[in-house]
Amino acid sequence: MPLNELAVPERITGVRQIRRKLEAQALKKLFIARDADNALVAPIEAEARRQGIPVEWADDMIRLGRACAISRGASVAGICRSGADRTQEKEKTEGGN
Repeated sequence: MPLNELAVPERITGVRQIRRKLEAQALKKLFIARDADNALVAPIEAEARRQGIPVEWADDMIRLGRACAISRGASVAGICRSGADRTQEKEKTEGGN
């Protein structure tokens, strides 16, 4: 599982932050730890898939946390869309120039 994609400044960790970014449609990719509590991550995964966001699985919370450069496990992590990504997506949906 290549978690090196999380070595970017646009990464976020934690259920609350991921939920906020999903609500704002500002998430580019979602990572979920296989040993995370399913009751917490199932709705997040469902919403990400509904929005067409790619979902990757990490072996466990410890590895996902390490990939995010934090000293504890992480059940979910994500890469946020940059401002340029959001502008391009908006132009596509609006048919702008």
